Parts: sequence; C-alpha cells; structure tokens
Amino acid sequence: MSKRFARGLVVGKFAPLHLGHEWLIRQAQAQCEQLVLLSWARPELADCEPERRARWLRLRFPELRSWVATPEWVAGQRAQGMALADLPQGDEPDAVQRQFVADFCLAVLGQPVDAVFTSEAYGDGFAAHLAQCFGRPVRHVEVDRARTHVPVSGSRLRADIHGLRRYLAAPVYGDFVERIGLLGGESTGKSSLSLALAEALGTRHAAEYGRELWEEQGGVLGYDDLLRIGRTQVAREQALAGQCQRYLVCDTTPLTTLFYCRELFGRAEAELEQLAERRYQHLFLCADDFPFVQDGTRQDETFRRRQNRWYEQELERRGWAFTRLTGSLEQRVEQVLRSLGGT
Repeated sequence: MSKRFARGLVVGKFAPLHLGHEWLIRQAQAQCEQLVLLSWARPELADCEPERRARWLRLRFPELRSWVATPEWVAGQRAQGMALADLPQGDEPDAVQRQFVADFCLAVLGQPVDAVFTSEAYGDGFAAHLAQCFGRPVRHVEVDRARTHVPVSGSRLRADIHGLRRYLAAPVYGDFVERIGLLGGESTGKSSLSLALAEALGTRHAAEYGRELWEEQGGVLGYDDLLRIGRTQVAREQALAGQCQRYLVCDTTPLTTLFYCRELFGRAEAELEQLAERRYQHLFLCADDFPFVQDGTRQDETFRRRQNRWYEQELERRGWAFTRLTGSLEQRVEQVLRSLGGT
C-alpha cells in the first residue's frame, strides 16, 4: 500500500534527541515513502554538539537520511557549487530560517518535499513558505502540538537531564553519563572500590575485562589480546552508560591496558595508544598505602609501586587532573563522594 506522501521532512535542533522527537519522526515515517531529517543549532547548545546529534540520529534512525548542518558543512556544500545561504542564527526571522530549508531541499536533496511534520505553531507558515519556493503544494502535518504523548521539551531536558532521563533513549542518555575512571597498581583495591562506589551512587560499574580474559585463558595473554581488551573495555562502558544514573564507575581505563602492553611486549598498537587517550570526567588514583595482598595472580609490591609511579607520571604528562585516594575502602568512598560534590 502506498503511503500518503512521497517525500517528507522533519527539522529540529534535536538537542538532545528525546522520545518526543522520536515519536514525531516515527509518525512521519509511517506517512512517507521517503523521510529526511535536518538539524542545526546556532548557537550550539552545551553537550549537544553536532557530532553527537549526528550520531544519535544514525543510531536511532539508521534507515533514514539525516543531515546535521554546521557553518563548516555549508561552506563545504558551497565549494561544490550548491546555492546555500549562511546557516541561520536562532534569533533570525522565520523567513530566513525557512528559506534555508527550501534551499537545502532544492540544492542538497535535489527535489522538493511534499510535507513537513512539526509539533509547533509555526508549521503552517513553514509549509506555506516552502510551497511558494517550490511552486507546488506542501502540506503541514501537525503531530501532538500539546505534547500529551511525550510531555517534555528540549529546554526542560537540558535543565535537568538526569531527573528527566526517562524521556531519552538509552544511547542518547549514555552520552550525558559522567565516567569515573579508577586507576591503581595491583592490589590497590580498585575492584572493591568500584563495587562500593556503584552502590553508594545508585548506579552501575564496568568491570575489568582484562582480568576476566586473563582468567579465561589460564593466565596467558598474547600481544593481540591487549588491543582486544582495550576495545572491549570501551565497548562495555558504552553499553552500560545508558543504564546508569548520572555516573558510570569504570574499574579501569585503557591507560591500564597500555601500561601492561608496554610492560609485557615493549610496544603497543597505534589504536591502543589512541584508546588510552580516552577522557574520563573524574579520575582517581588508588594509592598503594596498605599491605600488598598476593592472590596468586599478581607480581609483587615493587611492581605495584612502579606501576603507580607510571600512572602518576602519565597523568601529569597528559595534563589530566586526578585525585589520589588513600586509607580504607570506606575512606576512599567518602573521598570520591566529596570530590563529586557530596553526591
């Protein structure tokens, strides 16, 4: 059965892309043979950078064609001979905003659209302007203008992203979760601390994949295993982030994997070096200020001290702020909570 429209368009900031946007897009999809998504924001909004918005659209609507326009993107289109005006600022008149969309359809898509879908009062005027530019009718389809289906807005979400996380798909919310990275030599209590912190914060923790693989392979790791560990650790964090509440506690970071790769093999793949550049909003280094415990898998106390010195030197060399944790498990949890602002 053919659909109501051949080509439809949804335009929005998607900052962030929330479930109200997603419902609007799904409603439009159901009525269009082809649906196009266009996003821009000037000025850009914090934590909703173009790269993030483009990724959210790809993740949530991989079957649709979507564009996130920036001044640089417009310049690139012009360099290819496309007739596009400057990307409008948010406070410019409606006619300027609408004209940019019309130019986008004709220059980039190469054809007009038959319908625009909005939940806004401006929708009728928007469709009328496009119709004038195209010389053919353009319908406005209004979808849940009263916001009864998903009662939220982008501005409300930006003001309380964690309190209103129920209005975000997990992959979108995951980008707002703050990563807590734990570092420390062998037998410095990282694993116990990660579990205790996750419980204290009411959130999840990402366990150390390297230890799991080491045990699975009988205490033997090959050179290629280290890159696998780094990739899997990052993928584990990404998979867990959307299930968290504000924070994700990371038992380790790829910096640890880099240390062991260099230690065991004297070298590391460029990709692992790059993974070790992964940033964490909160970094904590567990001090080696209590007796070393040999569980049959660790080296010795001298190695632990050398490992912790390496972490300190690397963090300082990279200019990454970190907090050194000392004392008992309870004291360390308290130090982290204090560093996070008494959460």
